[in-house]
Amino acid sequence: MSHADRDHAVNPSSAADSSPRPETLAVHPPHVEITGSRPLGVPLHQGHVFAFDSADDLATAFTSSTAFLYNRLGNPTVRTLEDAVARLEGGTAGISFASGMGAINSVLQGLLGSGDHVIAQTCLYGGTYAVLTDLAARWGVDVTYVSGTDPEEVRAALRPETRLLYLETIANPTTRVSDIPALASVAAEAGVPVAVDNTFASPLLCRPLDHGADIVVHSATKYLSGHADVLGGVAVFKGPDLYDRVRHHAVEQGASTDPFAAWLTLRGMQTLSLRMERQCASAAELAGRLAAHPAVEAVRHPALASHPDREIAARLLSGGGGVISVDLAGGRDAGRTFVESVRLASLSVSLGDVKTLVMHPASTSHHQLDEAALAAAGIGPGTVRLSVGIEHVEDLWEDLEQALTKAV
Repeated sequence: MSHADRDHAVNPSSAADSSPRPETLAVHPPHVEITGSRPLGVPLHQGHVFAFDSADDLATAFTSSTAFLYNRLGNPTVRTLEDAVARLEGGTAGISFASGMGAINSVLQGLLGSGDHVIAQTCLYGGTYAVLTDLAARWGVDVTYVSGTDPEEVRAALRPETRLLYLETIANPTTRVSDIPALASVAAEAGVPVAVDNTFASPLLCRPLDHGADIVVHSATKYLSGHADVLGGVAVFKGPDLYDRVRHHAVEQGASTDPFAAWLTLRGMQTLSLRMERQCASAAELAGRLAAHPAVEAVRHPALASHPDREIAARLLSGGGGVISVDLAGGRDAGRTFVESVRLASLSVSLGDVKTLVMHPASTSHHQLDEAALAAAGIGPGTVRLSVGIEHVEDLWEDLEQALTKAV
């Protein structure tokens, strides 16, 4: 078929008609406008660039935080996730990232500079500890570590150059609970913003902004998405000033969220309340049984009466969370045997999944910490972290019990 015949077959109108040729039509599909109804689910806007009708509109978009022109700067599906988490946390705006570490790095690097001082709790996620250590070495950022429960420690640590107080709602992996209102009140008196990693609690158990925090950080990989198929992070801000500072840095850093990851996270969040209810209940039940087992030296879960921060947890949390910290009597060897002996649970990193996961923090998530830092954080050689899923609690107990028998 000649070009003329092919053009006529596609476009049977007159030769004066300017309809594009097939090669061009294949590149420019029609856009379907929806009228009279709306999609029930969140649309996935996978395209990474957006077209404009005027040069002025495009130029204006480059200086706007709400326009969509390039995915690194903003995307409708990603914006929906940011707005959804911000609404859950009671914040004014959110920024989504490609990972939880992307959120943590952007908050710390967006707010800190050479010579600044940070106050952080001793029990921190190993990745956060590593970032603070790196900032100290490369930028001269000084860090003072505090327990997270004593406001007088924070008061004593404050300096004129203090720029941030960094906490975790439920510490990883020890499950210590920070007294956010008491510590944030001291920081507010000095004009120091407070950032809280709320990954372990999720907005369903605690909203740190309601208790005096200025920024909330999440690894969306965990409870928000909940199904081990997403890598993502979110930071939520109480006010516009800190949001603008961090967003500027985040855009230039480029740790932006893929729209499909944002879409999957939004889908997962629809069952967040149901998952958290089941996981908290099962974790509390298992923690009580573990505490009575002869192979176990200590168990830490905020729902236990023996938890060192039980009073704080009762004030701040609407549930104990889905993570249990277990110290095995046999030390590192017992920990290794236990995590290799589970059958239903999986030996895996991460947490907040619908499946139950076990790991040995000292050799995995907190391998960056030396022995002194591990001891200061309350992580022993036999500490095992258990992230409880939504399986039947009796099936989980049978699995844990048989693994503990081997670890004795």
